[in-house]
Amino acid sequence: MAKRLYIVSSGAGGTSYITPEAKKAIENSEVIVSYSKYARELKELLKEKEVYTSGMTHEIQRCNQAIQYAKSGKTTSIISNGDANVYGMATLIVEIMDEKDLWDEIELISLPGVTSFLAAASKAGAPVSQDFSIISLSDRLTDINLIDKRVKAALECDFVLGIYNPKSKKRIKPYQNFLKALENGYENRIAIIASNVGRVEKEKITITTAQDLINKDIEHEAVSMSTLIIICNSNSKLTKNNQVLTPRGYLNKYKLDGELK
Repeated sequence: MAKRLYIVSSGAGGTSYITPEAKKAIENSEVIVSYSKYARELKELLKEKEVYTSGMTHEIQRCNQAIQYAKSGKTTSIISNGDANVYGMATLIVEIMDEKDLWDEIELISLPGVTSFLAAASKAGAPVSQDFSIISLSDRLTDINLIDKRVKAALECDFVLGIYNPKSKKRIKPYQNFLKALENGYENRIAIIASNVGRVEKEKITITTAQDLINKDIEHEAVSMSTLIIICNSNSKLTKNNQVLTPRGYLNKYKLDGELK
């Protein structure tokens, strides 16, 4: 029987969005591999487990360690915040597995999760009912010119735009370029600033405008690596109770009773 390695998506921050399937995988695992912060958030689920943790920028080491545990015969879970396929650990695990040709040796099971993009959208109303694009502003692994090109294209195509990893203390240039892109006719778009989504005590959802983002000091604490930004499309609007609505188009075609107009 093949040795088993789970890629567990733990959902948006904390434990509010972790799925029953993910909890079961953790329960069935002998070893948990995780970024230190996520392990602390999930500590109640990791009791009596062998836990290996490391800090930021040690992703390759964590993936190799998880694979090594699985190869040794221990059922292993590697934790990925949000969804493992959205800037998470899935791509690196699969890449290393493929490079080492371990497909006959390890059974790899990837479990989906609720991303901060979807979690934040649910708390702001219904802002993502049309086509959308998600872009990370981190240029650690992606060329900044390509990031700028993608932001410009997404805005021009009128996508609802989700921005991950907007800026850190040392990495602000991609965010500055993003704000400049918003100045090209998108200033009046509704903007959702969601910080620490799922981390109940720290979570903050602010509904504002792109112009408000542009006006704020680039070092403003409201925007960090724990922040997700959603820039809505040209049809998005505020409801009577100040929630965000991006109409799908039903009421352009149908009456409220469901009959065609």
